[in-house]
Amino acid sequence: MLITTSFRANEQTIETAKALAEDLHGEYVERRKQSVKQLAMKRGDVLVVGKERFEWYQPNGEKFFFHPSSAMFRMKRLMRGEKDPLIEATQLRPGDSFLDCTLGLGSDAITASLRVGPNGRVIGIEKNPMTALLVREGLNTWETGVREADEAMKRISVVSGDSIEQLKKLSDESIDVVYFDPMFEEAIQESASIAPLRHAAEYHFDHETAVQEALRVARKRVVLKDHWKSTRFLADSYQFHVLKRKTAQFHYGYIEKEKSPR
Repeated sequence: MLITTSFRANEQTIETAKALAEDLHGEYVERRKQSVKQLAMKRGDVLVVGKERFEWYQPNGEKFFFHPSSAMFRMKRLMRGEKDPLIEATQLRPGDSFLDCTLGLGSDAITASLRVGPNGRVIGIEKNPMTALLVREGLNTWETGVREADEAMKRISVVSGDSIEQLKKLSDESIDVVYFDPMFEEAIQESASIAPLRHAAEYHFDHETAVQEALRVARKRVVLKDHWKSTRFLADSYQFHVLKRKTAQFHYGYIEKEKSPR
């Protein structure tokens, strides 16, 4: 991967780009007057470090940068006291902990963070290191103009790694809600905002093992968001209670943890 800067970059931006090149085992190149297309011809992937955001240009022509996406209007809806399907499925409350095992752009994690508030905890796991980097940076620097939204984004901890391996590191019943939103095998209109992530997404996901680990880690619920045709809601060893939504092409399912005897 080539790492460069935006045009007319200051010294701090240049130093950030050089440091990222070392961390990512990439190659830093001076931008000068070269276009991203010219740079991409040399290597394929190009990371452009700017003062306000990072942009990842991919070999397939897609450009990815962090943005709150649908999380912004979802947060505004929650602040007005309206319902959100994720919050309905997870039953999150202020002070709860939430583990998003498939972070992506972070829209669900952001919504959850607003709900659990400053006394809660939200962790997002992202397997692709570039996606994790851009989302982590974006969550800490993006300014929406809404204080509650900005604070909710900054409270999210981003972990780069495999979700199953990360789950195995966690203690039994250490997280209130464990959540999965795997890449849909069937593209739908609602998923258009994550199109740039599709070539980097993890499709070979051992969902059976992931759910088993999640059931061990979760205190309250394990929640799955998936296409309405998905077979992931049903398995030999578990079954999700599916919240069907007539107007949507994806549903939420949950497994309620049995209350331990006191």
